[in-house]
Amino acid sequence: MGTLTAQMSNTGRAWHLYVVLYGETEWPTFQWERTGPVPTGAERRRALASLGYEVAPGAVWSWTEDSRDPDDDSTPVLLIAAVTVRDRDGGAA
Repeated sequence: MGTLTAQMSNTGRAWHLYVVLYGETEWPTFQWERTGPVPTGAERRRALASLGYEVAPGAVWSWTEDSRDPDDDSTPVLLIAAVTVRDRDGGAA
């Protein structure tokens, strides 16, 4: 049973959730038309389901900080969340 990584980030205009498909030029993507609040766990679960995925058993969301300019700590912080996912039918992703 294969797994993939889903990530969620905010561009400053909207929250985006996407499933990383290595070697592909287009990834399954979902967008919330808001900057806040952060999408809830239930909202993320529904978004993943609409893309055909679910959080893998035992997986939890993790958060990390990034910046548009890592050499300038006065730039806005970008939050990126990630979780391991699988196809909704439990098969290989």
